[in-house]
Amino acid sequence: MTRSRAWATVWTVLRLAMAAVTVTAITAQMAKSIGTATELGRDVTTTVVNFFSFFTILSNALAAIVLIWAAVWYFTRGRKAVAEPPVLALALACVSTYMIITGIVYNALLRGITLPQGSEPIPWSNEVLHLIGPLFLLADVFVGPLRRALPWRSLWAVVAFPILWVAYTMIRGPLITNPVSGDPFWYPYPFLNPNNPGGWPSVLVYVIGIAVAIVAVGAFVLWWGRRSGATDTDAPAAAPAAAWVPSSALSD
Repeated sequence: MTRSRAWATVWTVLRLAMAAVTVTAITAQMAKSIGTATELGRDVTTTVVNFFSFFTILSNALAAIVLIWAAVWYFTRGRKAVAEPPVLALALACVSTYMIITGIVYNALLRGITLPQGSEPIPWSNEVLHLIGPLFLLADVFVGPLRRALPWRSLWAVVAFPILWVAYTMIRGPLITNPVSGDPFWYPYPFLNPNNPGGWPSVLVYVIGIAVAIVAVGAFVLWWGRRSGATDTDAPAAAPAAAWVPSSALSD
């Protein structure tokens, strides 16, 4: 079913819709954060940079970009393809992993906790970014059309961004004054703040645990893609079959 033209078209339209909803949710929350910072005389530049330092925001923004990319590729070049291009397949595997992790971590550790994003969360935006988006990308792993099987070495690329994000967060944290509380540090999530009870040992435990989860989810995404996706060797096999299809049908 996931390789039929009809299903590919339907799911691609849903990808575009999800991207639009995600961009709207990010924009709404950012506008509220900036508005609150302006109203209370906080540093707006720091507020904006902090906003885009949340893994949730970055993963959702990347997911929206990749979903739009996938839709543009399908409608311009992909309707007769056997599988998506390798670089697009890798991008989809990456954002699927990040969004699934976002959903797991938020709903397991952070739901009900107010994060230091500069303003109260907008309820509908919060649910889009932490629940609806992750569930959509999880579904995309299973039913996304024209999936390509990727080599296992792709897992290195999948985990690269979270590693860089953690390094950025821990280096930047003690260099930033919290615009809300005035503390001489700022970390997007409480479990990454070594100034909280538990200190660095607690931070290391959480980092290691989430790293294991990212590797596990990334490996699962790649495994499922290898199980159900097409490979380059499938393309020649599909060519003779296409020769039997009337040219009028291919032009639909």
